[in-house]
Amino acid sequence: MSTLRVTAEVLTVHEHPNADALELAQVGLYRAVVAKGAFRSGEVALYIPEQAVLPDELIEELGLTGRLAGSAANRVRAVRLRGELSQGLVCRPKALDGVDLAAAADRGTDFAERLGITKWVPPVPPTMNGEVERAPELLPWVDIENIQRHPDIFTPGEPVVLTEKLHGSACLLTYVADEGRVYVSSKGFGARSLALKEDARNLYWRAVHAHGVPEAAARLAARLGARRIGVFGEVYGAGVQDLTYGADGRRESLGYAVFDVSAEIGGTVRWLDTAVLDGELPVVPQLYEGPYDIDRVLSVASGRETVSGRELHLREGVVIRPAGERYSAVTGGRAIAKAVSPAYLTRKGGTEYE
Repeated sequence: MSTLRVTAEVLTVHEHPNADALELAQVGLYRAVVAKGAFRSGEVALYIPEQAVLPDELIEELGLTGRLAGSAANRVRAVRLRGELSQGLVCRPKALDGVDLAAAADRGTDFAERLGITKWVPPVPPTMNGEVERAPELLPWVDIENIQRHPDIFTPGEPVVLTEKLHGSACLLTYVADEGRVYVSSKGFGARSLALKEDARNLYWRAVHAHGVPEAAARLAARLGARRIGVFGEVYGAGVQDLTYGADGRRESLGYAVFDVSAEIGGTVRWLDTAVLDGELPVVPQLYEGPYDIDRVLSVASGRETVSGRELHLREGVVIRPAGERYSAVTGGRAIAKAVSPAYLTRKGGTEYE
């Protein structure tokens, strides 16, 4: 999931092609449907992104009672309004009356806490849960920002690689060579430096054993002279999320694909191309390699999945990486981003477990 930030943004307003009373307010490459005349291009307003959970008083103020997502009807999600995709909310809450929003936009001020807005945390099913232990040696994963919110992470023409983003559950494995120890965790637990104690019923432990991930990580550590190896994979299939890719997470046919690898060598943690695995583990499909072009990225993000080889259902999206690992001043860390398919965002009956 992306980082939740509720910020003031300069708007570009477009006509809505299918509704005389509506317009489209653009923030980055996102567009949100707004009432016609509510905003003008060049004005500044607050942007509340998808996956934000709003307090009741703000929902009532914005006239959104009963119209948001989730069992409590308080979560922002992408919707289509008169045929146009609307991602996030553009507004000027009364709580910010008197605030210089233009100056706040320049500073990048985050108003989430002030407005009582929190980030939605997906539920954890029993098969993904379990007893945990502290694991300071666990190599963590990072939140990936959406390229539509931060289109300047990459420069036009920069060599990039697009891999398919799978709709499963992220599994973190760290192999510590000098201890011969394996830690397995989920994205949520891993963010708190917690690992799941080994349990044959746990989805992540089942996946890493079924695909020989600990053994592959140990061999890679020996080959690279690494003290720690991090293998980050997506576990998928029926019983994991609504998109299954023809696998079954409840049986031995559960799916697993590596999307990233890291290694601590000489005291420094670095990110490695999944090719370093030499085909020992399944990896996510590569969909494009070439010059960065945002239109090309958004086009590739949509379509049918390629994991099963049978195009069984829609594609979630893509992950964008530079051809060579580098730092990004935009993210304050790795140059990496995602682009998500509009069809995925607006599908019915979708699950978002973590």
